[in-house]
Amino acid sequence: MSAAMARAAQIDAIADNLANVDSPGFKGVRPTFSSFLPPGGPTDKILCGAVGSAIDMQPGTTETTSEPTDVTPDGDLFFAVQMAGGKVGYTRNGHILAGSDGILHIAGLPVLSTTGDIISVPPGNDVMIDPTGEVRTGRQVVGSLALWSSSGPMDRLGKSLLAPSAGTQMNQVADGSVRVGELELGNISALESTVQLIGAQRNYELAIQAIQTYRQLDQTAVKAGLVR
Repeated sequence: MSAAMARAAQIDAIADNLANVDSPGFKGVRPTFSSFLPPGGPTDKILCGAVGSAIDMQPGTTETTSEPTDVTPDGDLFFAVQMAGGKVGYTRNGHILAGSDGILHIAGLPVLSTTGDIISVPPGNDVMIDPTGEVRTGRQVVGSLALWSSSGPMDRLGKSLLAPSAGTQMNQVADGSVRVGELELGNISALESTVQLIGAQRNYELAIQAIQTYRQLDQTAVKAGLVR
């Protein structure tokens, strides 16, 4: 049963990765497994389980869009967005859009500038982003995209939204740059995920078959006891 539960968790993680191969800024999740003795139980059996998950922070593939507000941060930098309650989230999703109110947002969340303010432009104006991260409407600079680096692991809050794990520090980078007209897509290969999904499903089926075999043995033992 522990093996079946572990494989079910693996299947869920792989399916989520596979569904978001083309999602901008998506970082795949890889479950971690461990074997252990059952607490307070027999010592002749070793259980296994999915005990956690790790976010794969490797860069994803890039797609050229030629849109002036599609940007990819260089290196391993992140954009900052404002979440509910005023908290700050981080993302490599650079698909930036201007709302009807002129506020720039990524996946519905306001984009933050180097000063920590929400970036907005006069409604109806064309928006351009420079490789330095400066946001312009015509010749007017209305703000500059904040770029951040992480000192440690991150926690995933959504498809492309991340937050620093406990003990991880986020540092604003003054000389960061972006690639304009490009989007970073998911960092998980569709082929790799498909192969992993097939293997996980087969192992899950083997675990279920083992459970059914033990059940049949139990039923046979009960019948033998009744005959005696």
